[in-house]
Amino acid sequence: MAEYDYLVVGAGLFGSVFAHEATRKGKRCLVVDRRNHTGGNIYNEDIDSIHVHKYGPHIFHTNDKMIWDYVNSFVEFNRFTYTPVANYKGELYSLPFNMNTFYQLWKVKTPDEAKAIIEQQASAAKNGRPANLEEQALSLVGKDIYEKLIKGYTEKQWGRRAVDLPAFIIKRLPVRFVYDNNYFNDKYQGIPTGGYNKLTEGLLSGIECRLDVDYLQNKDELDALADKTIFTGQIDEYYRYRFGHLEYRSLRFETERLEIANYQGSAAVNYTEAEVPYTRIIEHKHFEFGTQPHTVITREYPQEWKPGLEPYYPINDEKNNAVFKQYQDLSREESKIIFGGRLAEYKYYDMHQVIGSALAKAKKELE
Repeated sequence: MAEYDYLVVGAGLFGSVFAHEATRKGKRCLVVDRRNHTGGNIYNEDIDSIHVHKYGPHIFHTNDKMIWDYVNSFVEFNRFTYTPVANYKGELYSLPFNMNTFYQLWKVKTPDEAKAIIEQQASAAKNGRPANLEEQALSLVGKDIYEKLIKGYTEKQWGRRAVDLPAFIIKRLPVRFVYDNNYFNDKYQGIPTGGYNKLTEGLLSGIECRLDVDYLQNKDELDALADKTIFTGQIDEYYRYRFGHLEYRSLRFETERLEIANYQGSAAVNYTEAEVPYTRIIEHKHFEFGTQPHTVITREYPQEWKPGLEPYYPINDEKNNAVFKQYQDLSREESKIIFGGRLAEYKYYDMHQVIGSALAKAKKELE
């Protein structure tokens, strides 16, 4: 008889939620992770009482009250609202694109004035079906918004010229004709009071976790411990890259403590010109309204992914999706392993979406 009902590979959100739900149903779970901490990419590193988002900023937002109540049952969330600022050659603009942005760009004060400029510029750029991302963006919002707030940032994010990127990357560009800097439209939004580690600790309370464990290096030994395995890592790595590598974009972070109380007055400032090598600066204390006499900032640099780097953003183009489908077809033949989460499903998830997916798979498995 196996020692555990479920071996959960990966202590990120998907694995932690599944393990919690299985344990709640009386199942025995073992969670393993190759990192030296739980929480996956939502992990917070404490730097002199400031909760630093080690793998990039995470703002929880959802319209799903059930999901909101679920996470708040483990830790209370604060009232943080994401209102990033864009810096283009020293000029500051509000995000997302709204009436504050349009006033900063053109000094217009009414929605009709802003609409007229956008429609005029977008119409001038339309010339048949957009052949690339640049043409697509210009046809949606026109030259001024594109050149100051989209072009440089996008090229840094993808590591390619906008004219070399496919048009489908930008299906739409939200434009709001109200004075509202709230980045997300979702009803519920916030950051866990005390940081995301509180959420992970609540989910994994009472569950055995083994860290610094590489599952794929010890697969047979670990699989033998449980009746079933929940795998949340890279699906192509699980199958030893049988059909080749799936591609991602990665990130590099430079974090420093500063002996000032407030560096930029915002949790996030995006740098949208191509000449600045990073895409944004995060000031972590503002996620929790910190009053410390010092601060911690992180510069975020997009980079090409290669094995050994963290895979952040799946490149869901036609080529990669075709490769993923081959791995997905293999996974559907498995009877003792369940694949779930961003890496196993090769899909970008927001936090509430990955929690919803984990709850749905746990319910299907446990009922």
